[in-house]
Amino acid sequence: MKTDTDSSGVTAPNAHRLLWAGFMAILAAGVGFSVRGGILGQWSEQFGFTMTELGTITGGGLTGFGIIIILTSLFTDKIGYGKLMISAFLLHLISAGVTLAAPAAFAAGGKDAAFQCLFWGMFIFAIGNGVCEAVVNPLTATLFPKKKTHYLNILHAGWPAGLVIGGLASAFMAGSEASAGVEAVKAIDWKIQMSLFLVPVVLYGAMLLGQAFPKSEVAEAGISVGEMLKACAGPLFVVLLLLHALVGYVELGTDSWISKITGSIMESPQKGLMLFVYTSMLMFVLRFVAGPIVHRISPLGLLAVSSVLGAVGLVLLGSAEGVAMCVVAATIYACGKTFLWPTMLAVGSERFPRGGAVALGLLGGVGMLSAGLLGGPAIGYKQDFYASKQLKEVAPESYDRYAVGSPAGFLFLPEIRGLDGAKVGILGDGGKELANVSAALKRDGVTDDKNQKALEQWWANAESFANVDKEPVRLAGLQGGRMALTLTAVVPAIMAALYLLIMLYFKSIGGYKAIRVGDEH
Repeated sequence: MKTDTDSSGVTAPNAHRLLWAGFMAILAAGVGFSVRGGILGQWSEQFGFTMTELGTITGGGLTGFGIIIILTSLFTDKIGYGKLMISAFLLHLISAGVTLAAPAAFAAGGKDAAFQCLFWGMFIFAIGNGVCEAVVNPLTATLFPKKKTHYLNILHAGWPAGLVIGGLASAFMAGSEASAGVEAVKAIDWKIQMSLFLVPVVLYGAMLLGQAFPKSEVAEAGISVGEMLKACAGPLFVVLLLLHALVGYVELGTDSWISKITGSIMESPQKGLMLFVYTSMLMFVLRFVAGPIVHRISPLGLLAVSSVLGAVGLVLLGSAEGVAMCVVAATIYACGKTFLWPTMLAVGSERFPRGGAVALGLLGGVGMLSAGLLGGPAIGYKQDFYASKQLKEVAPESYDRYAVGSPAGFLFLPEIRGLDGAKVGILGDGGKELANVSAALKRDGVTDDKNQKALEQWWANAESFANVDKEPVRLAGLQGGRMALTLTAVVPAIMAALYLLIMLYFKSIGGYKAIRVGDEH
């Protein structure tokens, strides 16, 4: 059975309202993701967290996001879109309450209590995001069955929009240190910054009130979860899963690092952040024009071209000198990555309609898992490898002062002693943040923080060599970032080759076309 549609292919009178509710839900995820990165310093200062503890709080978000997408997709069509969106809304509200309770928990139970609030607040936030993603993708495909690529791109314009809002919030609320003739500006309280994501949450919650949700094609046809999984078992879908894992690696994995790397290239973390905001704004705008593009070159053609642009942009970023070249290279890279994620979801939905929410959940989940388990860590490893290699060759004594104590590897790659991020940060700001954390610990009466004591003792010896170490350490970090971007360009290059092979396959069977439930044979 097919869902009835009007002459324009829309399946429900409230289709656009539901689309924009989904847009706001994804925007909320983007705002929370972006703002969180800008308030880690305040958490460190207020609660006395080490870098490891901050990493534990923030780490695993994309991985948990991916697992929840896959699990939720298995019963999305059974439970229905409406009930799950209400659940996501409640999870987002609960996550805000738990996170914002951290100061009260700190006052009552100290650092450990604050840690638990922030950790579980972020975890619940990731669950809410995963439930949203598992719903809004098949919902949009159901609402606009004849224009899936166009409307899935519009839906996912919410992500870069959220990154822009969060990035600007971090830039303008972060405060500044005193300089010649200019007084210091105090950072806006992190609770206010974090609460920004509640604005789109409340908006999408209000937009869902009293709304009826359509049944998906697979629900109308009575297709079981087992049949959906069976529809996703063919070789072509497995190739699409591999491709979407590469998309997650190159887009979200790179996004985790690119602001830091470009900030190093331009010798200004603030410029790196603003460049990230610019490319996110560019992605937001471009995702509204995916429809006209695919009418000319097909979804697979758009994916192939995007992959080529992504590879070229990363290579140029890896060799860029100065602000102008960074902007040019980042623009090319942004144009490349813009359409990959939503257009891949559209292809999966158009070619595997019997897969329903499961097909889209598997694609989205694998992409997120790849970003969290492979993309972010692998790009980090590449930075460590080439930064430590250069510093060891150029300034071995500096390397000994800043290398971590125990070597570590990644997957099958060799173990290395990378540079200790906490020590590099202390060198970069001359020990200011170290002193702030020490003061916060003393205010809390904490005297047995072994990590903090170790850093203080290390800096007492290393500070006298700071003038000698600072430049080679900076250049080593820059080299690591450049090489990481250059080598990551291999990923979209592989994607481009695979897309071309798929295009040749479809050409051999009469061309690519979207199909509906019941039209498979």
